[in-house]
Amino acid sequence: MRILITGNMGYVGPLVVRHLRAVMPKAELLGYDSGLFAHCLTTGGPLPETLLDAQYFGDVREVPDALLRGVDAVVQLAAVSNDPMGNRFEAVTDAVNRGASLDVAERARRAGVRAFVFASSCSVYGFAEGGPRRETDALNPLTAYARSKIATEEGLKQADTGEMVVTCLRFATACGMSDRLRLDLVLNDFVACALSTGEISVLSDGTPWRPLIDVADMARAIEWAIGRDPSQGGKFLAINAGSNARNHQVSDLAAGVAAAVPGTRVSINRDAPPDKRSYQVDFSLFREMAPAHQPQVNLAGSIDGLVTGLRAIGFADPEFRHSDRIRLKVLSDLMAGGLLGDDLRWRRHG
Repeated sequence: MRILITGNMGYVGPLVVRHLRAVMPKAELLGYDSGLFAHCLTTGGPLPETLLDAQYFGDVREVPDALLRGVDAVVQLAAVSNDPMGNRFEAVTDAVNRGASLDVAERARRAGVRAFVFASSCSVYGFAEGGPRRETDALNPLTAYARSKIATEEGLKQADTGEMVVTCLRFATACGMSDRLRLDLVLNDFVACALSTGEISVLSDGTPWRPLIDVADMARAIEWAIGRDPSQGGKFLAINAGSNARNHQVSDLAAGVAAAVPGTRVSINRDAPPDKRSYQVDFSLFREMAPAHQPQVNLAGSIDGLVTGLRAIGFADPEFRHSDRIRLKVLSDLMAGGLLGDDLRWRRHG
């Protein structure tokens, strides 16, 4: 099997590559990435790309047709990947997350690709009261990032994808250790705060709900989607990917981190206004369809992996929110240095 992974040099990609190499040792794994975050390593081991058969560099808005020839599955991870970046680069977020994904899917269909896996997000549910959200419930995307994800899903559903099986995985909020760790995610931020300052400041009143999924479990879901038969869910499927057991309130996340890092103080802003990003998600359909690929990492496991991984690289930076562990900071620095344009394309200097 030949698998192309776009955006493989981000936060999730290294875990996907490692997992697919382990479960499909004979597969030909190809990476395609612009390299914006290639230097943001949080590992003392070998580059995760050494597990690939080939690494290609380029913008996801310009994936060469030749790269799709002979490919059996495309895993579309490439994206402008969070709300702060989406808010600053709204037009680019749409162009990359929606426009490029639909373009790659169309050209993948023409190339005879069998499976297209799109990394979507549970953020499409937005502020959702009245219990955990199912796939059939109304959507309420509150940000440019969330809007780009649901627009891609709708575009893929309406497109003529021929015999290609399309799976949109609506992932819970990512967490856990990675070779290119992001610290602009709620649980990862809390662990970094505990290790670097001994204090976690919860800006909300602690009651908002967040569904979480460890990056290692995201990789398992992607493996399932690559092999999904159209008899299971149809040629197009949008499905919540995560576990009901990993719907957590923010205060519980902070408490879990404090328990794992003794001496950590937790302060919660009980007078904060309601957080509009509160939602629970129902993952029953994923449990039914993918029983052999269910999440295996619980909250304590994600926290332990982060604590162990960060300590292994000597992390102790109290100013980490101004470091290259924050994706928006990386882009801002590249732009300030004249290396990156407003369209988030590399500026080529002769």
